[in-house]
Amino acid sequence: MSSTPAPPAGTAVDPAVQRRILRVLVVSQVLSGAGLAAGITVGALLAQEMLGSTGLAGLPSALFTAGSAVAAIAVSRISAARGRRPGLAAGYATGAVGSAGVIAAAALDSPVLLFAALFVYGAGTATNLQARYAGADLAAPGHRARAVSTVLVATTLGGVLGPNLAAPTGDLAAALGLPRLAGPFLLAGAAYAAAALVLAARLRPDPLLLARATATDGPATTADVPADPAAAARIRNRVLLGAQVMVVTQLVMVAVMTMTPVHMHDHGHGTAASGLVIALHVAAMYLPSPLTGRLVDRRGPLLVGAAAGLTLLAAGLVAALAPADSVALLALALALLGLGWNFGLVSGTAIITDAAPLATRARTQGAVDVAIAVSGTTGGLASGAVVDLAGYPVLALGGGLLALVILPALATTATRTRR
Repeated sequence: MSSTPAPPAGTAVDPAVQRRILRVLVVSQVLSGAGLAAGITVGALLAQEMLGSTGLAGLPSALFTAGSAVAAIAVSRISAARGRRPGLAAGYATGAVGSAGVIAAAALDSPVLLFAALFVYGAGTATNLQARYAGADLAAPGHRARAVSTVLVATTLGGVLGPNLAAPTGDLAAALGLPRLAGPFLLAGAAYAAAALVLAARLRPDPLLLARATATDGPATTADVPADPAAAARIRNRVLLGAQVMVVTQLVMVAVMTMTPVHMHDHGHGTAASGLVIALHVAAMYLPSPLTGRLVDRRGPLLVGAAAGLTLLAAGLVAALAPADSVALLALALALLGLGWNFGLVSGTAIITDAAPLATRARTQGAVDVAIAVSGTTGGLASGAVVDLAGYPVLALGGGLLALVILPALATTATRTRR
C-alpha cells in the first residue's frame, strides 16, 4: 500500500490530496450509513419484543449512544496519537463486532447479551460522526463546512437504503433460523466491517497528520495552543457554544426518533411503514448537508444554528399534532427532525473546527462528541419513560420546546461578534 509523503511544514497541501481523502471518506460513509440506520430502525422494536415493555423500548438507543460516548473517547485518542486512519478503522471494526453480538443475542433470546452488544455497536455511530472532522482537517477555513457536509451527505445513500432493507434482511434472518428483527444487524455488521477495511487500506495520507505537518500561522488554525489567556478564553467559549448546539439538537432528535417506530407499531403500522419514515428521517439528516455547508460558509454558523432550533420546534409540533394513523404527517415530522439535526451538526462542527487549535483539535472534538453521545443516551432513556407516562405527543412537543434553549446563547455570541 502506497502513502503520499508529508510535505515540509508550512507548505500548502495539494488540492488533489484533499479530493482523494474526501473520496475515500465518502465510500466509507456510504457503507457505514447502512449500519447506522439498521439499529435505528429495529433496535427499539427488538428490545420491546424481547422485554415485552414499551417503557424500556428506549433502552437500546440509550445503550448504543452510551457506547458511542466511550468509543468517541477511544477514537479521538487514537486519532490524536496516530492519525484519523487507525482511529476511524478501529471504531468501525468495533461496531461490526457489536452487530454480531446483537445477532447472537437475538438468536439466544438473551436481553443481557443484547444490551452489552448494543453498547459495543455504538462505536459505529461515534465513528460515523467523527469521520466528518477528517473531511475538514485539510480544508481551507472558508470551505470547512462544505468539506464536513460532503462527508455527511455520503451517509445518505446507506442511511436510506438500510431501513428499506429491513424486510428483505428480515427474510434472510428467518431463512437462517434467526428472529426477523435481527436481519438488519446482518447488514450492519457487513457494512461496518467493509467501512473499516476501506479506511485502513485507502485513507492515505492521513489528513490530521498531514494538516499538522503543513500548519501555518493564523488565528485558530495553528498547531500551537495560544498562550494568551484572553485568546484561550475565546476559544473555550466558542467550543462550548458549538458543543451546546450539537448536544441539544442530538438530545431532541434521538428522543423523538427512538419512539416514533414504537408509536407507529403500537397503532398498527408494520415494519415497512416505520422503515419508510426512518429512511426519510435519515435522508433529511444527511441529504441537505451540501446546502447546509454552503449556508454556514456564506452566512455563518450562528444563523444556521438558530435555524436548527426553530426547525426542531416545527418537527415537534407536527409530530405532536399528527394523527397516529397518518404515516405522511409522521414522515414530515421526522424529516423536519432530521433537517434540524443537520443544521445543528454542521453549524456546531464548523464552530468547533474553526476554534480548536490543531494540537488539541482531535481531543477537543472527541470530548464534544462524548457530550453529544451522553445527550443522546439521555434522550433515549427518557423517551420511553415519557411516552409510557404521558404519551408520544407530549414527548414530541417537549422536545421541540427544548430545542429553543440554544437561541439565547447564539444571539449573545452574534451580538458580541458584531461589536
